[in-house]
Amino acid sequence: MPRANRRLTRAARYGRYVDGPDPLAPPVDLTEALDAIGEEVMAGYSPEQALREFLRRGGRDQNGLDDLARRVAERRRELTREHNLDGTLQEITELLEKAVLAERKQLARDALMDEGDRALAQMQLDNLPASAAAAVSELNGYDWTSSEARADFERIKDLLGREMLDQRFAGMKNALENASDADREAITRMLADLNELLEAHARGEDTPEQFEGFMAEHGEFFPEHPETIDELLDALAARAAAAQRMRNSMTQEQRDELDALAQQAFGSPELMQGLGRLDETLRSLRPGEDWGGSERMSGEQGLGLGDGTGVFQDLADLDELSEQLAQSYNGSQLDDLDLDALARQLGSDAVVDARTLQQLEKALRDTGTMKRGSDGQLRMTPKAMRQLGKALLRDVAQRLSGRQGARDVRQAGAAGERSGSTREWAFGDTEPWDVTRTITNAVTRVAGAGGDTAAGVRIEIGDVEVQETEARTQAAVALLVDTSFSMAMDGRWVPMKRTALALHTLITSRFRGDDLQLIAFGRSAQVMPIEELTGLEAEWDKGTNLHHALLLANRHFRKHPNAQPVLLIVTDGEPTSHLEANGEVFFAYPPHPLTIAYAVRELDNSVRLGARTTFFRLGDDPGLARFIDSMARRVDGSVVAPEADDLGAAVVGSYLGSRGSDPLDLG
Repeated sequence: MPRANRRLTRAARYGRYVDGPDPLAPPVDLTEALDAIGEEVMAGYSPEQALREFLRRGGRDQNGLDDLARRVAERRRELTREHNLDGTLQEITELLEKAVLAERKQLARDALMDEGDRALAQMQLDNLPASAAAAVSELNGYDWTSSEARADFERIKDLLGREMLDQRFAGMKNALENASDADREAITRMLADLNELLEAHARGEDTPEQFEGFMAEHGEFFPEHPETIDELLDALAARAAAAQRMRNSMTQEQRDELDALAQQAFGSPELMQGLGRLDETLRSLRPGEDWGGSERMSGEQGLGLGDGTGVFQDLADLDELSEQLAQSYNGSQLDDLDLDALARQLGSDAVVDARTLQQLEKALRDTGTMKRGSDGQLRMTPKAMRQLGKALLRDVAQRLSGRQGARDVRQAGAAGERSGSTREWAFGDTEPWDVTRTITNAVTRVAGAGGDTAAGVRIEIGDVEVQETEARTQAAVALLVDTSFSMAMDGRWVPMKRTALALHTLITSRFRGDDLQLIAFGRSAQVMPIEELTGLEAEWDKGTNLHHALLLANRHFRKHPNAQPVLLIVTDGEPTSHLEANGEVFFAYPPHPLTIAYAVRELDNSVRLGARTTFFRLGDDPGLARFIDSMARRVDGSVVAPEADDLGAAVVGSYLGSRGSDPLDLG
């Protein structure tokens, strides 16, 4: 390799991608987010609340909004703890003491000076007031004998002028150090032209040409490079408001000192008049800025007027970021985050976290996982419910496999006649491919991506569908779930919902010929679609109306006379209410004999319809155990008493067993 090329190779460097999102970053993983959101929804949160909660909390390897908000709060505390507002006054005092000391030395050395003049000068220096502002005012006409002292004193006026300008125009303090009279004259012209431009804008008399002419002549003073007068106003008003908040945060003594000293700035009262005129115009044009706020600054590091204004702008940035991260206002979304401000205050790592959360929120919405309805409320889509159900079903399969020591068989039924149904191929499947469906999927995928199908298509794993086989009878399944308040109070609310969703997913994806009805029973009972049941909030509603639930279940069985009825009952309490002939609900505790009789009668009707019944008893209540056991004996049913976390595996296993399927036949 030539030597020049070797040098170029050694000089190559790789770093973080900084121009927007990293194009090589892996896509966000929605699995953890969907699981967490599903858990919150089933616990009673709305999908909107659940999404916000996940974004706040973050994931296992992803910082959330709360972490960013904590860092913002820490940064804010750091700024207020480290600084105080005496910086300019301290610097002026130091310059004044230096000038006076140099003058004293010169008076002592000057042998040619008249003794009377020397004594008078020393007396004036000895009797300077303690106030720096008053001392500067008194020395304003003093005839300095020391050139060093005179230079230090003039630096006080120069410093004041630069600090006053730095408050309104960031960077002026450094830019005007050692400035000439011509430089100061340029500042005076800029300030006068700026006031004329803004006052014309306030009257509605400004023109784009006037703004362009102003920027052409004075643009060097505005590093923000505003492109419109409104952008110029926003930048100036934000800084001026920060300067006002800094002033509000000072003690009255500090304000009085600075006001008196300000008249000495550059030795030109016109400067303060121009700045006051500018502040008045900005207040009228941008009243929404925070002009009245204040902070308690208790640190040891003194801030000058310009630097202090910058710190107060940082505090304003941090307050705005805190509000954005809280996401508590109507219509809030993560796109509202000011990433530039976040980078300034917390660095690039915080921006990476924020962008990832933005991408996660966008992916949840754009991939059909979350959708806003016509009422403006966010909802989990059927696609999201299927994804969540599959995850729950996998968990059930693992529990069943671990409990029974059997393998996970990925078949819809025992080998036999084809059912006519197909499903997506999964690892371990041995069923024959459905060629028509597979090729159709491949063609649709290629055409949807804008490809040319005329030249042929390449089949991918996701295109493949296999044929299901059928060796079973159709089942009409009724899952009755107790939704009385005790279920929520004793931590069984989410397991109940997880169970319903897992069974619903199993039947709709693997046993499509079966018909499942979900029936929730509290004080009364009702048939619920899975989306409503998973989003159901717990209510303080006394009553366990098993009678009404069995009425609905038997109605479901009668609608499917050729199907095998399967009755699954999940409850943690004895029946305490029933439905009377007039449609009213009767409630009594302890359970009334009539309530028990009605429940028993309707359970007998289920047996006459041929239902295979399983009770899932939750909790250790002896009365409930006696009631459930007697009911099961009466109908030749079975009783399972699972722990809440094992409820899903128990219900799914019972369903599969009742229809003669492999207990691990979950696919």
